[in-house]
Amino acid sequence: MEIIQTLIEEFSLKSEHANNIVNLIDEGNTIPFIARYRKELTGSCDDQVLRSISDRLTYLRNLQKRKEEVTASITEQGKMTEEIAAALAAAKTLTEVEDIYRPYKQKKQTRASKAIERGLQPLADIILEQDPKTDPALEAQKYVNEEKGVKSATDALNGAKDIIAEIASDNAEIRKKLRNIFSRNGIISSSYTKKQDEDEQKTYEMYAEYAEPVTEAKSHRILALNRGESEGFLKVNVNINADLAKRIVCVGFVKNDSACGVLVKEACEDAYTRLIEPSVQREVRATLTDNANEQAIQIFEKNLRPLLMQPPVKNKVTLGWDPGYRTGCKICVVDGTGKVLAKTVVYPTLYLNGKNEDKDSVSLRRRYDEAKIIIRDLLNKYQVELIAVGNGTASKESEIFVADLLKEYPRPVDYMMVSEAGASVYSASKLGAEEFPEYDVSERSAVSIARRLQDPLAELIKIDPKSIGVGQYQHDMDQKRLDSVLQGVLEDCVNSVGVDLNTASVPLLKYVAGLNAGIAKNIVAYREAHGKFTNRKQILKVPKLGEKAFTQCAGFLRIDGGDCILDNTAVHPESYEKAEKLLALFGYSDEDVKARNITDLAEKVKAYGEKKASEDTGLDNATMKDIVEELKKPGRDIRDALPKPVLRRDIMSMEDLRPGMTLSGVVRNVVDFGAFIDIGVHQDGLVHLSRITERYIKHPSDVLTVGQNVSVTVLEVDLKKKRIALTMLKDNKK
Repeated sequence: MEIIQTLIEEFSLKSEHANNIVNLIDEGNTIPFIARYRKELTGSCDDQVLRSISDRLTYLRNLQKRKEEVTASITEQGKMTEEIAAALAAAKTLTEVEDIYRPYKQKKQTRASKAIERGLQPLADIILEQDPKTDPALEAQKYVNEEKGVKSATDALNGAKDIIAEIASDNAEIRKKLRNIFSRNGIISSSYTKKQDEDEQKTYEMYAEYAEPVTEAKSHRILALNRGESEGFLKVNVNINADLAKRIVCVGFVKNDSACGVLVKEACEDAYTRLIEPSVQREVRATLTDNANEQAIQIFEKNLRPLLMQPPVKNKVTLGWDPGYRTGCKICVVDGTGKVLAKTVVYPTLYLNGKNEDKDSVSLRRRYDEAKIIIRDLLNKYQVELIAVGNGTASKESEIFVADLLKEYPRPVDYMMVSEAGASVYSASKLGAEEFPEYDVSERSAVSIARRLQDPLAELIKIDPKSIGVGQYQHDMDQKRLDSVLQGVLEDCVNSVGVDLNTASVPLLKYVAGLNAGIAKNIVAYREAHGKFTNRKQILKVPKLGEKAFTQCAGFLRIDGGDCILDNTAVHPESYEKAEKLLALFGYSDEDVKARNITDLAEKVKAYGEKKASEDTGLDNATMKDIVEELKKPGRDIRDALPKPVLRRDIMSMEDLRPGMTLSGVVRNVVDFGAFIDIGVHQDGLVHLSRITERYIKHPSDVLTVGQNVSVTVLEVDLKKKRIALTMLKDNKK
């Protein structure tokens, strides 16, 4: 109940909804299924909130488990008290629990443990009492023992101080206070550890003499500092006022200024310098890193979602162009379903490459002219409607060639620059080899580039999301946590769109709720052996796909032209009978649904009375509303409602840009300090956080998302450094 109450408070949930969510998760239901088909039980929590609740539930359960382990350990040692039990019960974090457990935890040999082995614990206890009448030097003389390694009274006093220092270091309350001071008043700083070469200086020059309050350190700077430190270029510290810190430690133990009190003070100051400060600094650094990681992961998540959800360019014959110089440009033509129709190689880019001294040579010109003939023939033969050009090496020359060709071509054909990020990863992967065993790596890339334009989700799903290039410092993060979050994004996107059961690939199917890679392979194998599925129930014949998996996945699988029109909607089979009652209640048939003649169903339900319609059909209100929306447009793709990608027929270069020019662009990446915008000149421009909007925003993602079409104005162009500064502010302030 304590965990449930915490979830209720932190997520502003009703008690019944919190209990239902926990039960649904514990029963093994997937997040997409809960979000879509159990809205009445969850209060209509969306998938992102449900994932946050699930993560928090896991943390709270781990916290509870650790409390029980610590309680058992301290009790077994016979040292449990009411105060310790109360402190453990009140602990809100794993760090607090570990602080409480520290004095009772089995430690490796320390200076204090060695002193205890030499029999100096009683002397330490006497000194800690700080009786003004006690002469510590005389007391210490009693503990001199050559056999135990205590050769003098000074050795005895030093050993006793080591014991006191460890006692002070293990004090949970003092650690908590100091940790708070480090977090609130600490200064994080860095400096070079060694002489840097010119390139390294450029990388870390802003951190050569860097210092700022911990509270103001942005996540991308924390990650940059960590990387510089791990590479051996930077030394990073978090510091506070040492005198203040030592006083805080002393206040907890020093009772007076007696001879014993002086020794206790010395031990406390040693405890801070030798034990507490390095430990707490590591903890604060770890917390800063964890927070920075989480922030970066959230940015990655926010960027990845709209990238995957970019509107598809459906049913268009597309020519994929993987640019190159010496090895040529690999070309593939795919039909509207992504099936490869033709592939070839052309060599126009060497002629257009300004670095080539003999670019006007007959040989290069001949290859350029041959490329024009080959591409024109492909455009004619396959009635190509779109050209997708990869934005990698030789992309500028490739775009110049394509733009010039299309100016002369009689039929309208558009082109679009497509991000190649991750294409090479897919091409060299086991999956790429399985899909196109007879193709070389660059030919697979050309197919991938074409398909990315046709259906970004279906193609990008094949690639490790960390290779897609929409994050920051992703290789420095907690990889397990990053993978978990990104896999959740992939799952949410796939299930929110839905998957065509008769065309979906294994990589796409494996992200459907309730399925995995093994079952996805079985579905494709069954489809190839028995032909197309004609109704959802047929997938129960697929090996290893049982009733539980069917319940989770069925609503996210689509069958176009099957036995039942509802199979081409997000209506779950468990609700078919009730959905048909709803249709019958208002005089509609399956044919009306197929013909999409029920656009006024929502109005009729409202006029009839939603509560009464719900009672008459046995549907809860949330599910009924979803069904009404689905019945309006079977087979709909939610991505179709989003702004379409920007297609082009002409080209610009950086040299064409001038300050004050207003251009249309597409957001390619959103990071902590701004957003990178593709304005069609082969170099993304940067809109700094301060130039995105007149109103205050905490982060660029408050306003911008990857794939969003925006209007920007050029501020500055640095051709040498290949930097473009942009603004979205109307008055063009710098």
